[in-house]
Formats: sequence, structure tokens, C-alpha cells
Amino acid sequence: MSAERPRIEVYPGREAVVEFDPDLTFECVDDCTWCCHHGVLLYDRDLLELAARANLAETTTEFRGEKFVAREDKGRDEYVGDDGNACAFLREDGLCSLHAEEDWKPARCSVFPLGVWRESGDLHVGIRDSAHDHCEGLDVSERRVIDELDAFLPELLWEIPNPDSDREL
Repeated sequence: MSAERPRIEVYPGREAVVEFDPDLTFECVDDCTWCCHHGVLLYDRDLLELAARANLAETTTEFRGEKFVAREDKGRDEYVGDDGNACAFLREDGLCSLHAEEDWKPARCSVFPLGVWRESGDLHVGIRDSAHDHCEGLDVSERRVIDELDAFLPELLWEIPNPDSDREL
């Protein structure tokens, strides 16, 4: 029989079932930007917030009926994917313009490198498989993820029926 996974209250009355090692640490590292090379799924509330900050027609795309932040050719070799593309909001210096200039980021950006899903009515949180292969920020700091789950898990994740973080552009 497997050990019971811990349930952590992230917000009053909002618990997450933790599916990762409680000692895991994470901190973004300079010059990585791997998480910015993929399309970012936008939840409804993200779209409203983004519309107040950017032109949605220029910065979003639709894929399989869901809205994503557009990936665009950056015309450079730094901070981009193998195809030369990255998030529309990734600046030349490797920083996110939404986070650096607006002090805001879409929920899916907050969640990374975690994966979230709903199972038996509970919100589960683990580490994305791809993060183990590509994310340089795992276990490089003293910042324990479990101690700061509210920084990674926006409260809106409990309000949406399918927060599954495996959906990609």
C-alpha cells in the first residue's frame, strides 16, 4: 500500500494533494527561459487580465478551441526554442515583459514547473515530466516549493473544471 499523499491548505478552504517530494526546491535561473518556448494556455480570467495589458489579436492564438499566448519568431538565437520561436512576451534580455513590467503573469506561468490536474474532485500538484528533463531551477536553491504553494498555484485553479497543465500549443 502506498503512502498517503499530503494535503496542503494553500488558501483558506482550498487544499492541494502534493505528489512531489516535500524537500523539492525551485528557483528560476538566469538565461534558462525553457518554459517560455511553448505556448501558454490562457484561462478565462487570464484573458481578461491580458486584454487590459496587450492586444489579444496580436498576442494570442487559438488551438483546439482554447486560447494560448502566441509563439513568435524572435529573429535571434538566445532565449528561444530550437525553431527560433518563443512566447510573444519574452523580451530580448530573457525576461517576461508581463512579469517584469506589469507585475503579472498568466496562471500557467505561475504554476511552472509544477503540473496540476483534478482527480476525484481534488486538485493534485506534481512536477511536470518535461521539467525534470529541461528545467535547470529544480533543487538549486533553498526555496522549498511546498512552503510557497500559493506563489505557484493561483486560487483560480480551484474554480476551473479542468486545470490540467499538460495541454500545450
